Amino acid sequence: MDNDFYYNFIEPDKEIADFVENLGTFQNLSDETKEVVIIPDGRIDLFFSQSASEPFHVTLLGLETYPEQRYMAPRTIAFVVSFKPLAVEYILNTSIADLLNIGKELSPDFWDFKAEDIKNFSHCCTKATQKIKELLPAKVDERKRRLFEMVYVSKGEINVQDLSDKTGWSSRQINRYCTRQLGLSLKAYSTILRFRTSLEHIAQGRLFPELNYTDQNHFIKEVKKFSGVAPKELSRNKNDRFILLSVLKGK
Repeated sequence: MDNDFYYNFIEPDKEIADFVENLGTFQNLSDETKEVVIIPDGRIDLFFSQSASEPFHVTLLGLETYPEQRYMAPRTIAFVVSFKPLAVEYILNTSIADLLNIGKELSPDFWDFKAEDIKNFSHCCTKATQKIKELLPAKVDERKRRLFEMVYVSKGEINVQDLSDKTGWSSRQINRYCTRQLGLSLKAYSTILRFRTSLEHIAQGRLFPELNYTDQNHFIKEVKKFSGVAPKELSRNKNDRFILLSVLKGK
């Protein structure tokens, strides 16, 4: 991480952990545009951000299925809430099926955040956590909670039929729900989670498949599909372009 590019992530309170994966901040403190590559990670991101050239705004980003080069404007500061899939229905009360690989602008007063708030990461975390606790549902369909819990624990390496057997929810119902809410089948979503787990290994310099890949070629092909580069180049992460990998290396 260079001196002008700062990031920090923390895990959420246990009370909201079924819905939130982490809370984080990104800051480009320089007067230069920062090139970054966004790669699929299975999270739904809610961004509160401002830069020297853009006013304070709030953006909800859907799931990514391919790598995309983006640019962080000079003097940018952002606070982000990274949600798990269960939050789409129960916290955000919407569907993100139409936001695959894109985002949409929300009202600038969403959750009553202000530009001044995002300058203080601790304050943002407290404010967002309190808001999410207020939005927690009285009841959650246990089939859905169990479904995503098992997908996460297995790191995406559990098939839909096994999930169906263990949740009492048919494969058809599972895929219909995921497609309607997320814009992806559960199998496609699980593949992204498997890739993200492989990133943790690549961040540690382990450039070979450790999960349920057919062989090395299959592993390389999937890494290229989701990151745009081979495992070795991804591991080098020149100029911290791959933010997610930088975060994983910093753990």
